[in-house]
Amino acid sequence: MNREGSCIVQRDLTVLLEKKHPGYESARERLAGFAELVKSPAYYHTYRVTPLSLWNAAAAGMSAEDILTELRRLSRWELPGGVDEEVRMWVSRFGSLKLFRAEEPGRLVLECVSGEEGLMARLLKEKSLEPYKLEPAGDYRCFLPQVWRGALKQSLAHLGYPVLDEVGYHHGQSLPMALRDVTGGGKPFALRPYQQAGVEAFAGGGDGGGSGVLVLPCGAGKTVIGLAAMAHFQSETLILTSNVTSVRQWIAEIRDKTTLPEDAVGEYSGEKKQVCPVTVSTYQILTHRAKKEEGFKHMSLFNQRDWGLIIYDEVHLLPAPVFRATADIQATRRLGLTATLVREDGCERDVFSLIGPKRYEIPWKTLEERGFIATVECREVRVGMPDAVRERYIRAEGKEKYRIAAENPRKTEMVRRLVSRHAGRQILIIGQYLNQLREVAETLRVPLITGSMPQQERATWFARFREGKIPVLAVSKVANFAVDLPDASVAIQISGSYGSRQEEAQRLGRILRPKQDGGGAYFYTLVSEETREQDFALRRQLFLIEQGYEYAVTGERGEGA
Repeated sequence: MNREGSCIVQRDLTVLLEKKHPGYESARERLAGFAELVKSPAYYHTYRVTPLSLWNAAAAGMSAEDILTELRRLSRWELPGGVDEEVRMWVSRFGSLKLFRAEEPGRLVLECVSGEEGLMARLLKEKSLEPYKLEPAGDYRCFLPQVWRGALKQSLAHLGYPVLDEVGYHHGQSLPMALRDVTGGGKPFALRPYQQAGVEAFAGGGDGGGSGVLVLPCGAGKTVIGLAAMAHFQSETLILTSNVTSVRQWIAEIRDKTTLPEDAVGEYSGEKKQVCPVTVSTYQILTHRAKKEEGFKHMSLFNQRDWGLIIYDEVHLLPAPVFRATADIQATRRLGLTATLVREDGCERDVFSLIGPKRYEIPWKTLEERGFIATVECREVRVGMPDAVRERYIRAEGKEKYRIAAENPRKTEMVRRLVSRHAGRQILIIGQYLNQLREVAETLRVPLITGSMPQQERATWFARFREGKIPVLAVSKVANFAVDLPDASVAIQISGSYGSRQEEAQRLGRILRPKQDGGGAYFYTLVSEETREQDFALRRQLFLIEQGYEYAVTGERGEGA
């Protein structure tokens, strides 16, 4: 027995971490390198070691022996039988198949470099691989047309065999550019150490670099990392992001922090169709179609110029049609930027195979300790329901039950009290349901921004908030995405999209920019007590708890719950 061990490792690769153990913080940081938090009850946090978490660890340079050494060090008892073998198997599969160019133009070689007996024969019989026209070439190799490079990688990852892609990338059309030493505002500008480390991790060496995902919190300057990657590769770039507000923030940053002339940068959106050496667009415009049976006419943007780099901002939001297009452009370097690799649709393996593995991640709390993002106090406030609403809740079923709890009318009074408590600060009220948001906005007499509001009007309200002309703003789901509101220091979440960990991280991210006065920030989540909303709140908080944030739970009157 290891008395210093803070974890119980189970045969199914589940790891239980004792919350009150003296080694909790250290263990949490170590587990983050190769495991995912799946539950966070009061006494034991539950992690799971998955094939994908092991592949990302392997891509970051960890060996099976490194991971097993960590597990043995953290475990209270000896590792159960079978854990050793399973960890070694999944880690060994990363790179056991290699893809490279054949001598014949237009063809690739898929090679089993691990020497696993019979693997290639099994793959050649696999029905899901039949469309890729694999041609056997001995016991450990086969040929395939180059056009199937991405689709094959995607399918093999789903079969449990991630491919090491050594085919390389083309440079694309050259585009000389550099980062400025001083921004347009006259401020000195230089990459922070972790931003430089992120660029180096992505760029790699020679043809080895150029695909993968960088994971950093909102407010850490992911856009700047994207600009530095552009300056590194010196090629025409397509940037895809979540909304038009984000498109214009990217364009403003490019013009402020790079030497590119204004006419080299274009916006491709519902309002403008500019295709320039650097083009910034949205996932929505690429996936827009007038009728379901029609094709995605704007998807041709992927081929309209000789792009040398494609940047996927908020890569966790990548829609399925863009995955399909990405499978066709594997010769182009691909950079994914995100605050969280969590996807509620379970498509993390597709990000891994088509964009690339996680190349770099820095813990949110590490950046907080270094002063690069604001300190945040997270609170879950449990609010009682009026008797009549409670009766409706008891009789309701399924989604209606959740919505009744989420729209609890007593939350409006709690919002008013929190806004009063933080008077003088910049406050965001964020919610899922428009009727609820309208009621809160009308009661507090504050502006409400929704997705149906014209882009120009939305931009005007955001600008007034940034300038301090309005202190409180109610915002719908548009606040989930990249919106630059540097002085927002209080977020009050009144409802959300069920148990979305991704949404929770994005919403917290709205208040992470360091504050001019050096102060901290506050993140409140209002939850109807003794309802399903409490269960969903626990699920939503998982990713942030994994990052080291703690949620204090209080009752309606402010006392601990």
